Amino acid sequence: MTITTKTIALAVVTCTMLALPGAAMAADAKSAIVRHANTPPGLILQGVTVPAGAKMLYLSGQLAAPIDPASKTPPAQLTIADFGDTKTQTISVFAKIKTILAAQGYAMRDIIKLTVFVAGDPKLGGKMDFAGMNDAFKMYFGTAENPNTVARSTVQVAALAGPAFLVEIEATAAK
Repeated sequence: MTITTKTIALAVVTCTMLALPGAAMAADAKSAIVRHANTPPGLILQGVTVPAGAKMLYLSGQLAAPIDPASKTPPAQLTIADFGDTKTQTISVFAKIKTILAAQGYAMRDIIKLTVFVAGDPKLGGKMDFAGMNDAFKMYFGTAENPNTVARSTVQVAALAGPAFLVEIEATAAK
């Protein structure tokens, strides 16, 4: 049996074609964002691996909107009562983040990392309302609409940009 150049070329083409689906699947697996759960799994992730080439969006810190958007009170005179407690402000911030993400073609499920700054609540003796912030967080992550959770850091700060703000959130999204 004589092996010709034509036979070798045909074998190479056949092997290459058979390998392509596996190579494509491997490339897809390598390009997937990987969310690393804590052990045991918890409210937040241990970390996230983002592959090269992923499309990223970094949002600046977002603050709550006033509860009454039609209020005529000058911004400098607004109080915590105008924005709500920590949970209310966190819900407001996440609603704002959701809107910003949508305008850029992203969704809440695309968020991979949050940095949450929480100021002490005067009603709690200057301590942050971590439970209130987490209650609002659970409305947006680990839900039927968004089963994903994120890597997250939460810190208490002495104050935010204005005395009426209790929560500021930075978000990073990837897809």
